[in-house]
Amino acid sequence: MNPRRLTTNWQGLPEKVVRQLQAEKLKDYLRRVVLPFSAHYREWFQQNGGATGVIRSLDDLQRLPFTSKADLLNTPANPQRARDFVLIPDQQVLSRRASTILRALLHGRNEVKQSFEAEFRPIFMTSTTGRSADPIPFLFTQHDLVNLALTGRRLFEVCGAQREMRILNMFPYAPHLAFWQTHFGGTAFGVFVTSTGGGKVMGTDGNLRLIRKIKPDVLIGMPTFIYHVLLQAAKEGFRCENLRRVVLGGEKVSEGVRRKLTNLAGELGATQIDIIATYGFTEAKMAWGECPCGLDETPGGYHLYPDLGIFEVINPRTGELVPTGEPGELVFTPLDARGTVVLRYRTGDFIDGGLVYGPCPHCGRRTPRLVGNISRSSEVKEMRLDKIKGTLVDFNQLEHVLDDAEHIGAWQLELRKRNNDPLEVDELILHVHKTGSVQEDKLIRDLNSRFVAKTEIHPNQIVFHDADAMRELQGVGVQLKEQKIVDNRKAEQSLRRPRETGDAPPEPDARSAETIEALK
Repeated sequence: MNPRRLTTNWQGLPEKVVRQLQAEKLKDYLRRVVLPFSAHYREWFQQNGGATGVIRSLDDLQRLPFTSKADLLNTPANPQRARDFVLIPDQQVLSRRASTILRALLHGRNEVKQSFEAEFRPIFMTSTTGRSADPIPFLFTQHDLVNLALTGRRLFEVCGAQREMRILNMFPYAPHLAFWQTHFGGTAFGVFVTSTGGGKVMGTDGNLRLIRKIKPDVLIGMPTFIYHVLLQAAKEGFRCENLRRVVLGGEKVSEGVRRKLTNLAGELGATQIDIIATYGFTEAKMAWGECPCGLDETPGGYHLYPDLGIFEVINPRTGELVPTGEPGELVFTPLDARGTVVLRYRTGDFIDGGLVYGPCPHCGRRTPRLVGNISRSSEVKEMRLDKIKGTLVDFNQLEHVLDDAEHIGAWQLELRKRNNDPLEVDELILHVHKTGSVQEDKLIRDLNSRFVAKTEIHPNQIVFHDADAMRELQGVGVQLKEQKIVDNRKAEQSLRRPRETGDAPPEPDARSAETIEALK
């Protein structure tokens, strides 16, 4: 079986067989690639007496340690910690392998050397966004770029791309996965793709000019930015009858977001539109997508590539696996990555429908899928609503409240201290762009009622803005990701003691088990 190609055998196999094949591939991957050449995991196995022989089934994956973003952060003792996760081959180890000797005899030393360089020498880099900690680089080799193109092609296929389509890639131009997954996916699939670089490169006006010029069938980008662009297009009387799909990444996609984008596309003359969500993260070096379905239908979930990676769903408090189809935290392990490699990576993302193996109800594909809503533990924040104790507030729920609310377009939630006094209690300010003819007083009452019903709190203040002011508040065309939740309580940090040299670094994104548990 060719490990680089998802064959019909993989797609049609039941859960038990898929898991066994993944276990065999994982055992081989650890033995040949990761343990000999990863400083971090080699040291762990040496200290814990581990061996790849313990991997007899996928359940044995639990014997390996979790990895989190905190493990990749630099420390005074190790200022280049991420380098420990880069596969750096040992020439002596490679040269002694029987497979290397045979290849050298058949094809010559020079060709073998070039093959190893393509497999292991880093030539490309993406990085995390660095919103909660310093950006962490993830290195790609030529081997990884082949996989990036492969997963991009599969993503385009799942999302229903057709070769005659014209696609506008509106992701920000940056060393981040979303832009490059789209770029390499388009070239591998063989479809026309033009990249705008998002708002920071061409601005809203530049994106609108390209929409008018190429009349795209598909828009791909961040939900908030695409919303602003389509809102401006509707305001200027654009027509875009060719538009058939909007593919979204980088932010959660609620039912309300789908409805708002569908309505805006309708104002541009699009008569049939699919809103499709994708899920990806830097550490996986790939993204997954939904297949098209109607606005009134439940999406089929994110279609996975079981030959290239393993997802586990765990109880965030205990770290134990949960049954198929049960909610929990997502954990990812690659099966064919080079460059930077992390095993059993705790994403801090909580999925409420779990991992399933049955056929997709919409497209019929039989690959594993992640179903339901994905919530981020970083969006569970502690607020001091009184002087006595803090309260955990799930901003994932608040996002759904606002996205699903009628007469609300763009919005921003701002956390700040009362009177800007770091010793005072926290306040929640809601900034909104009102749509339609509803009265502000009525909308304020409706929003407060929705907040209390879902979260038992309500905004201290609701401030209305026009579309231009909301674009400025959210940083459209300025920020890599538009700012929907802003924490302006920074003054409080200055009252805390500086972290001593040698202290453990703070866990970024608040990805503790307690925080993720709150997402339930």
